[in-house]
Amino acid sequence: MIDKIPTYIEMFVNFMNAGGVVMWVLFVLNLFLWYGLGFRYLVLKRGTLGNVRRQIDKHIKRGEKQSMRGLLDYAIADALEATREASRLGLKVKNHIYDALFPYYVAISTYSTLVKTIVILAPLIGLLGTVMGMIETFDALTSGSMFSQGASISGGISKALFTTELGLVVAVPGLILGKILDKKESRFALEFEQIADTLSAKEDRHEI
Repeated sequence: MIDKIPTYIEMFVNFMNAGGVVMWVLFVLNLFLWYGLGFRYLVLKRGTLGNVRRQIDKHIKRGEKQSMRGLLDYAIADALEATREASRLGLKVKNHIYDALFPYYVAISTYSTLVKTIVILAPLIGLLGTVMGMIETFDALTSGSMFSQGASISGGISKALFTTELGLVVAVPGLILGKILDKKESRFALEFEQIADTLSAKEDRHEI
């Protein structure tokens, strides 16, 4: 099994080189894409069940004993602390809550632009590689070098299409998973608004 590893690596390198430098560009973009998707997946874990009001009530009742299971728990805990601090200092509660939640707004949107950019760029770069490959194929036909080397026209065109194939392989999963994670991001943003509204209302009724 260990002896086969260099063979697999050699096969991979040969496949990538068959499509030219564009294949390596797409490979690097693919690594960045899955890093961004993985990061967003881990950050956007809610960790708790139930609506926001119920989770806030649990945090108020249990205090520091409340176990932290995900991003929402940490956001509620920081917002609750900010509410108590604002009340103690006589500051506007809602603004203080938003200040506490700002890092969470940043966290849920991290790498969102990167993922969307790569999803758009990958097919275009793949198409560019195909065009470059077709140009090289027709240049070889014009000079007659392709026939002198015994290569066929279909072989040259198939190599040119490698980049389009890889571009779609990169973009399609990124598009699907990116949309799913974007929905989670929107849900978190809405829940952060609910946290601010709920805590502000509770503070006005002196329930905190």
